[in-house]
Amino acid sequence: QVQLVESGGGLVQGGGSLRLSCAASGRTFGNYAVGWFRQAPGKEREFVAAINWSGVGVDYAASVKGRFTISRDNAKNTVYLQMNSLEPEDTAVYYCAADPSTLGAVLTTEYEYTYWGQGTQVTVSS
Repeated sequence: QVQLVESGGGLVQGGGSLRLSCAASGRTFGNYAVGWFRQAPGKEREFVAAINWSGVGVDYAASVKGRFTISRDNAKNTVYLQMNSLEPEDTAVYYCAADPSTLGAVLTTEYEYTYWGQGTQVTVSS
């Protein structure tokens, strides 16, 4: 079992930045693929960014590419999502997800993930 806890959410003005963290406990996190997803009110959960176990492979949703950066520190069992140039449309609950992956894959759909955190709220004011 892996437990995931997100942190770093909050209220920020448009154009501002936030860094989300996803801390894992329970098992060695280093061989897990990790993704960030978000869900805005009244909308389905959507993919934001993902990273493979080594950190070499990453992928982003088109809507955040160039503004968000995903990274990981396996020694700290933590994955980060640096969010810059935030827009009101980025307002959502952000979730991290993890799945053991021995093939180095970057997983971009929620159905591929086994473990989920509880989410952290990000609100961007205009």
